[in-house]
Amino acid sequence: MKSSHILLFVGILIFSWSPTFAGISNSLMDISADGSLLICSNRDSGTATVVDLKTNDVLHEIPVGKHPEGVSFVGSSKLAAVAIYDDDKIVFIDTTKGDIVRTVEVFDEPYGVVSTTDGKRLYVTLDFPGQVLELDPATGKTLRTFEVGPFTRGVTLRRDESKLYVVQYYNALVSQISLDNGKVTDQWSGSRTDNLARQLVTHPTREKVYVSHIRSKITSIHGQGSIFPYVSVVDSVPGEERRRKRIPMDAFVNNQVTANPWEVDITPDGKRFYVIFGGTNDMYVCNTIDDDYRELGYVARLTPGLNPRAVRVGPNGEFFYVYTALDFTVSKFSVTDNRLIQKTKITANPLTDQVLAGKILFYSALQPMVARRWISCSSCHPDGQPDGRTWHNPEGLRNTQSFAGLRWTHPVHWSADRDEVQDFEHTIRGPLMGGSGLIKGAVDPSLKEPNRLKSDTLDALAAYTNSHDFIISPFAKDGLSDSA
Repeated sequence: MKSSHILLFVGILIFSWSPTFAGISNSLMDISADGSLLICSNRDSGTATVVDLKTNDVLHEIPVGKHPEGVSFVGSSKLAAVAIYDDDKIVFIDTTKGDIVRTVEVFDEPYGVVSTTDGKRLYVTLDFPGQVLELDPATGKTLRTFEVGPFTRGVTLRRDESKLYVVQYYNALVSQISLDNGKVTDQWSGSRTDNLARQLVTHPTREKVYVSHIRSKITSIHGQGSIFPYVSVVDSVPGEERRRKRIPMDAFVNNQVTANPWEVDITPDGKRFYVIFGGTNDMYVCNTIDDDYRELGYVARLTPGLNPRAVRVGPNGEFFYVYTALDFTVSKFSVTDNRLIQKTKITANPLTDQVLAGKILFYSALQPMVARRWISCSSCHPDGQPDGRTWHNPEGLRNTQSFAGLRWTHPVHWSADRDEVQDFEHTIRGPLMGGSGLIKGAVDPSLKEPNRLKSDTLDALAAYTNSHDFIISPFAKDGLSDSA
């Protein structure tokens, strides 16, 4: 009896000392299993950068294509997969040499990429068709295609790798896919106002899935009620008592308002949680709370830089990393005390100085663009894309438009009430954004005397807004049809 008690005790110790790993989730940044390398996609540069985490030096910057998004190391190897959103392909990179070793064509808009821990399978979300591909990384062949729902972006593996969880971009609907049969076996819907959910992560020991998103309340046309930031926590167990809880991030710390949550991550022990905000250039460090009620507790607020878009915790739980897209840097922080250790420049600014200045304004939910911090231009037009909503404007119902080819389609707005982007100074100063504005003094009425050349910063905002190009339809890759 005594010996069996000893064996049981030893077994408990072995189990408790075994390393735990956060759920494998999509991100714009990933860290190799041994913690030695980091890879990050650079959307504006069209490159992927590999960083040596021991020296914090850039080893390689590899051109990969137009608008790369999700990246993932393949298992415990140094092979990495990069989703090239506009070019409809997955690029495989040998991160030790900086070489592209394989390119796999896919139908349309690959976004999220995750790998199994053994490196034998890769899962890729296709945004527009709403599919998940199961790939063999060794050959690049598609083994299975899972039909999920339109505009699927985020993807994460359950810790035992028996299931996938995916999230749809425009409604934050979380779906569970069984990897036994490739079927959707469960779903957790949120509020009808939930929007712009691009990533999610699973808890390493509990049946929880975390997803960051915004709320787009289409009946509100002022900055105090239209856009709100959230983290939703899903109880991923079956049954009638299933729950999905929304945690408002604008009221999480007193009245500290944040805007445009982009990604989240969790430490391997499941105790610390991180959420970044692309509009207010800040992030929250949180404790996870095992109470099925509060879920998250505030620890600290950090300001990593301009437009944070990715956060990743290292596999040993010692450091976390934040990618700030408009500083073109990755920052390294200590998990124990949130201390900034290192900033690494991962790419040069590929934009003109004017377009970069305009893009910074476009993503900012701070003055002079916005007074109350809830909303930025990118809250409804992220990366020049629409938010999938029909807004109740004073002149009637209006769909959010894509910015693709905007510079060739003036006047703008469905009502054609602006003949230049500079006329949006009225929106910046108006009830929706409430900013102090970019012009000193009076603003000319829309459709009247030009407001361009009155402010370098306003002209920069217009330059970025007008910089978006068309991409080819996936249905036209093989040429036009007879009817076209």
